[in-house]
Amino acid sequence: MNENYQITSKKRHPLLKVWNAYPDSLSNTAKSIDSPPPIEQIIGEMFAMGEFYYYAINIPDSTIISPHINILKIHGLNRFPKYLKEIIDLIHPDDLDFVMEAEKITIEKMQEIGWEHQQNLKCSYCFRMRTHKGNYEMFHHQSLHIAKSEDGRLLQAINIHTNIQHITQTNSYIVLVVGIGNRSDFHQIHYKKQADKQPPQNTLTKREIEILSLLALGNSAKQISSMLDLSYHTVTTHRKNIFQKTDCTKISELIKKSLEWGLI
Repeated sequence: MNENYQITSKKRHPLLKVWNAYPDSLSNTAKSIDSPPPIEQIIGEMFAMGEFYYYAINIPDSTIISPHINILKIHGLNRFPKYLKEIIDLIHPDDLDFVMEAEKITIEKMQEIGWEHQQNLKCSYCFRMRTHKGNYEMFHHQSLHIAKSEDGRLLQAINIHTNIQHITQTNSYIVLVVGIGNRSDFHQIHYKKQADKQPPQNTLTKREIEILSLLALGNSAKQISSMLDLSYHTVTTHRKNIFQKTDCTKISELIKKSLEWGLI
């Protein structure tokens, strides 16, 4: 490792230890991007079945920019966080080891796929965070990599946090790395297994996973047919197979199981 490589922050946080172990993937340059592209446009097709917020991270100094106003209400904050540490401090202490390992798993999987595809990959997993009520609730975390330096290292990422406590209180401890845009990657990496939540015996196909994700966003079969350029009959057949394989009878049940099995 390059001994001169160091990502730092005025407010140090646990992920710095993980990030500094991968000098080829993350930028440590002092220059950061002042503002990200329009975030609403970027996250328009991300899963958000509940109250959510987003924020951008400047990787070289762990500063937070463009946080959504919901972060104040959801977590009961008096001001917008300026550093990533302020958000990490909201995570349940018992989930922090998993979050660090999930970050490591994500970086290593993207390294395996190829850094050149980093901006067409999304990672997601779940953990508990403190809310305005003073308790800890389950959140679904999604991360998109949106800006890279001239030498191909990550400069900026967007994180989306959705409160899913009303859907499930079970953490799958599964990290997902999936393709977006023109990529169809789907990688499930298990941190530890939950004995009481078994995955479906009949594994879903890539097309079924794609349709499942669109169903979770509230799209109808007709809308999905148009999005994927498939016939309405084909989509409804896939939908029927998804419900059969997951042993579900309604969409709310399907979303709950999908989260608990680490499918979305």
